[in-house]
Amino acid sequence: MNSLINLRPDETQATPLYLQLARNLEAAIHAGQWKADQALPSERSLSEDLKVSRVTARKALEVLEQQGLIRRHQGSGTFITPRLEQPLSRLSSFSEMLRSKGFTSGSQWLRREIALPSHEELIRLSLSPTEQVARLERLRMADGIVMAVEFSTLPAALLPDPQAIGDSLYAHLDAIGRPVVRALQHIRAINASAEMAALVGIAAGTAMLRMTRIGYLADKTAIELTDTYCRDDYYDFVAELRR
Repeated sequence: MNSLINLRPDETQATPLYLQLARNLEAAIHAGQWKADQALPSERSLSEDLKVSRVTARKALEVLEQQGLIRRHQGSGTFITPRLEQPLSRLSSFSEMLRSKGFTSGSQWLRREIALPSHEELIRLSLSPTEQVARLERLRMADGIVMAVEFSTLPAALLPDPQAIGDSLYAHLDAIGRPVVRALQHIRAINASAEMAALVGIAAGTAMLRMTRIGYLADKTAIELTDTYCRDDYYDFVAELRR
């Protein structure tokens, strides 16, 4: 009860009570009052503890569900949706970003091999037609939930043994003295193909975010081409703007 007192809407305000409650719950979620996959108080608990009607509590939870902050399971309750906010102003690995937000990172490798480059890879990585590349494909997970599918390509001369990579590609590159220090990143919305949808557990045609990144060494050599297909319901990109 004590932890919910500050969430009580103010009846003297013109804003509808359910919107006030939704806003207060949203702020508490972002502040970490509840962790990913943790159960949120039920409609009944919110109604009784905050002295609001069940209709107000229900409508507030519906707002949060529409925003993707919670998911509701009939008979089992309401739970916080794991959601990632990645700042666009800082270059970091997926694993590093997850750890900074309190998640446990994980990967499920789909492919790690040496292959001939595609035409796009030749151009993006400034390779000769005779060079080979290390091609990496994996599912990226947070607390066991698939958040994204990642396809990375690097020169095989830099990464001759793809099997040596652990959970973090960037940590491996740091360890061998070839860190990515700068990257260009493009983000666009796509609809999930049937194959992509099956990999991440969503319906075909669902909106996803495709992030294409080219990573560079300190000497401006391009060494990484990565396409990451992110679940739109779990993933946000945030940019801070100043004037």
